[in-house]
Amino acid sequence: MASFFEKLGLGLKKSSAKITAGISEIFTKKKLDAATLDELEELLLSSDIGVKATTEIMQKFSARRQDKEITDAEIRQLLAQDIVQILQPCEQPFELNQQDAPSVILMVGVNGAGKTTTIGKLAAKFKAQGKKVSFIAADTFRAAAVEQLNVWAERNNIRIFSGPNGCDSAGLCYDGLNMAIKNNDDIVFVDTAGRLQNKSGLMDELKKIVKVMKKVMPDAPHKILLTIDATTGQNAISQVQAFKEIIGADGLIVTKLDGSSKGGIMVAVAKETGLPVYFVGVGEKIEDLDVFKAQDYAENLLGILK
Repeated sequence: MASFFEKLGLGLKKSSAKITAGISEIFTKKKLDAATLDELEELLLSSDIGVKATTEIMQKFSARRQDKEITDAEIRQLLAQDIVQILQPCEQPFELNQQDAPSVILMVGVNGAGKTTTIGKLAAKFKAQGKKVSFIAADTFRAAAVEQLNVWAERNNIRIFSGPNGCDSAGLCYDGLNMAIKNNDDIVFVDTAGRLQNKSGLMDELKKIVKVMKKVMPDAPHKILLTIDATTGQNAISQVQAFKEIIGADGLIVTKLDGSSKGGIMVAVAKETGLPVYFVGVGEKIEDLDVFKAQDYAENLLGILK
């Protein structure tokens, strides 16, 4: 079985191919000078690395020795180092307080970002660690979301608390959380709707969910995790900003890196938001979601083999 590092490499293949080919083309001149720096800056911006991160990287390159011969392999190594420095603060372990019983994880994100699938994968991982896990299906406006969560619940023998289509999501969370406490669950995942088109409606709904959960557990939710889809590129940043404004977020999960040529967005999101990136996803299987490691990501993005 391929390691997650290898899967990440395959997942970032489209993004890596674009960047590495661009670097090879630029540095056929073999010089790190003003002209090649301009071309490198354009390449980074077109690779979704973002304005802030690109500016920081280019400042470092400008300070390096210019008009000296340099290979494209050396450029990739330098770029990887700079990207790791940007990403390193976002590489933080995902930890739950053992005193919280249960730990309530509120999952947010726009529809289609892979939120429900991510819940299923994380729940399976925690259950494999011996945790008692349950779901609250609070995305009550999309029957498909409840059905999808049901599939994961049945597959992993996890209890799911759901209600009729279109029912009040806050009331459902109130009852579901009480049920989780009664059943002595360790972790409860709350799946929520993600209709950013109606931002005010989403804001009201999420705030109401949090308010009623606090009536049951004053410190709930214990974690708010935002799932973003790598294929959306720069739109991911506006999604993060919108959800931070609406409900806040403790950390990110980045999905669909395997289907994207916009893998550089990880660097942009890290620089723009500063939020921890807890997990990254590169496929549909449970083992295709794993903890984020800045070094592994940077090396794969730049085509550097271990």
